[in-house]
Amino acid sequence: MLSTLVTKPAFGLLFSHLKTGASKFVSSTAKMSAQKNYETLAVTIPHEFVYHVELNRPEKLNAMNLTMWSEIGKCFENLDNDENCRVVVLSAAGKIFTAGLDFKQVFLKMGPELADLDVARKAKVISTSLRSFQKSITSIELCKKPVLTAIHSACVGGGLNLIAAADIRYCSKDAWFQLKEVDIGMAADVGALQRLPKIMNSDSFVRELCYTARKVEAPEALSSGLVSRVFEDKESLIKGAIDTAQDIAKKSPVAVQTTKVGLVYARDHSVQDGLDQIASWNQLMLQSEDFMNAVVAQASKQKDVVFSKL
Repeated sequence: MLSTLVTKPAFGLLFSHLKTGASKFVSSTAKMSAQKNYETLAVTIPHEFVYHVELNRPEKLNAMNLTMWSEIGKCFENLDNDENCRVVVLSAAGKIFTAGLDFKQVFLKMGPELADLDVARKAKVISTSLRSFQKSITSIELCKKPVLTAIHSACVGGGLNLIAAADIRYCSKDAWFQLKEVDIGMAADVGALQRLPKIMNSDSFVRELCYTARKVEAPEALSSGLVSRVFEDKESLIKGAIDTAQDIAKKSPVAVQTTKVGLVYARDHSVQDGLDQIASWNQLMLQSEDFMNAVVAQASKQKDVVFSKL
């Protein structure tokens, strides 16, 4: 079957026409990220197809204010549609990764809105805000481009919810993690409770850190599966994350993005559901020029294959 797919001349002619037509079409939503100016994020392109997003409120310890919550969602929605982006590295400027939610700013704004409302109307306002925060974090997971997080120093509260939505988590030796919500009388509500049990290798350990709000240092984060690599310092951490991103960026964007969609779907469904989903996707994706070019390259021992933008 595979040899038939690779050798059919009709496919080559078809893809030639499709590629020519696609090159003439420029989507207004597909080129936003590099040009977009954010107030709380810094977006750069260190290498072709690799985008680097930094939390950028260092003077406030990258505390997540309302603007940052909104911009995270917008940024990753834009990157999902940006044909020049294949991989994203997410890190933070300044001394720490993030101090978590900017409670002072958020509650100063929400307080007056809630003051004169009854319980039902207060609940509606709070629910709307929570769902907006959840959507922002989930945009990282829904972005079809793999997202690598590079965490240094403190990653507290909202930060732990944030990195739980990423594909790959690296940290430096000085990193520590804390889900602090129970210490302020609330349950974490933007993804940590839902994602951490599926990320880490011990349900008992997840419950311990969620119930106690204790700090988890880098070695324990590594052994528990929260992160997959620990680096000596922030500089080597960022370099390591970008190196991995470059490696991924060289692969077929069709293959990588289909793989991410499949992994996210399979995590939340049965094995059979996952098999059915990937079969549906691959009945299309196995007809792509990426697949044919990669198979031919493997057969001919060609090392570098250049894949078209998706």
